[in-house]
Amino acid sequence: MDLLEISKNNSRKQAPFYIKVLSLFSVVRGYNIALIVIAQYLASIFIFSPEKSLKHVLLDANLYFIVFATICVIAAGYIINNFYDLESDRINRPLKSRIDAIVDQKTKLQIYFVLNFLGVGISFLVSWRAALFFSVYIFLIWLYSHKLKKYPLVRLLSAVTLAMLPFFAVFVHYKNFSEIIFTHASYLFFILLIRELIKDLEKLKGDFTQNNQTIVVKYGEHFTKMLVTLIALLTLNPIYFLLKYPEIGGMKFYFYASVIVLFVFVVLLWFSKNKRNYVALHLMLKLLILAGVFSLSLIDYSVIIDRILLK
Repeated sequence: MDLLEISKNNSRKQAPFYIKVLSLFSVVRGYNIALIVIAQYLASIFIFSPEKSLKHVLLDANLYFIVFATICVIAAGYIINNFYDLESDRINRPLKSRIDAIVDQKTKLQIYFVLNFLGVGISFLVSWRAALFFSVYIFLIWLYSHKLKKYPLVRLLSAVTLAMLPFFAVFVHYKNFSEIIFTHASYLFFILLIRELIKDLEKLKGDFTQNNQTIVVKYGEHFTKMLVTLIALLTLNPIYFLLKYPEIGGMKFYFYASVIVLFVFVVLLWFSKNKRNYVALHLMLKLLILAGVFSLSLIDYSVIIDRILLK
């Protein structure tokens, strides 16, 4: 059965269960959550706990609970964000919006509360501090969706901060405060800033129609392109320092490649004039982030074998 046809007839008849599951997967952006989980585990193995064996990290129950709580809370965050962005998404993403609409808003909100409750409950198995962290995280996601989006700069910075907080939970769990971690974090921060600005360029029509106050809506495309170019230049700073760390091993090739990709990206940005161009640039950034996640395993050529042998 065709998803679009079901979405058209959704008000007249009940969609099959598996179609609702696929719709909900679209709402919570399951592919993004899967990438975050992989990134959390790879970062735990290769950055946050380099002195621990692979077996120790993979069998760490507290890490499992943190990751599971992260899945619940982020999925709930996508649901509430979908709820508040309903009108603009109908303009910016009509196809996705129709697929998401297969599951009614009441059901989405019920799932939202269940996921948040489950996330906080699971995090209690780690500690009360973890439960407090995820409770605050839930509140911040709601605050971002409900209030912070109205202020362009706050909207931009809070979106990036919320995207990085799941890694902060793992970071605190392992209590590793090395310089290389903060340098990696600054690189990721800049890349996510660029991504958010490109998303705003991509969604300009819907945001302008709904009077959503983004950087692009308030200051225009030219200013946004200048800002993206500046941030891309700032990204070279953490890349330079990361390349000086011998610990990054084979990941240096990723950073060399990222310099080339960012240069091409900025050039293409200045020639971009429509949504199709910005969608292509967004995809380019997604692939850069995806490559960055899996390149974490290249931090040390011998680390995998050595840490499998560690007891």
